[in-house]
Amino acid sequence: MKRALGIDFGDVRIGLALSDLTKTISKPFETIKYTNLEDLSLQLKVIIEEKEVDTLVVGIPFNMSGKDTKQTVKVREFVLFIKSIISLPIHLIDERLTSKEAEKTMHILNIKTGHNKGTIDKIAASIILQEYLDS
Repeated sequence: MKRALGIDFGDVRIGLALSDLTKTISKPFETIKYTNLEDLSLQLKVIIEEKEVDTLVVGIPFNMSGKDTKQTVKVREFVLFIKSIISLPIHLIDERLTSKEAEKTMHILNIKTGHNKGTIDKIAASIILQEYLDS
């Protein structure tokens, strides 16, 4: 059995989440920083191999009316790049409000959000992945 990897893509860092081996439960994994897409792809390849990932789930940000944003375009470019170097299925999940939901989760857990952007990113990735697993 293999895992699914959830990705909350950002310009400087990405939040990652992993599923359990039954692909039932999502758990925040880590946040990685990168300098360019090649750097990011090398880091992702290592994680995919080490964690035995066979499915990628990427959050795609739309505005509140469901239209593309500048970030939507960047995520689509990232997905095209990843498809060209990693031959795994990639599923796109609407990520509207996942960062806000991640912040609410952190408040509930009494974790400060100000300097914990990386934690927000990986929790958001976990929310994205869980939505995919539940569908």
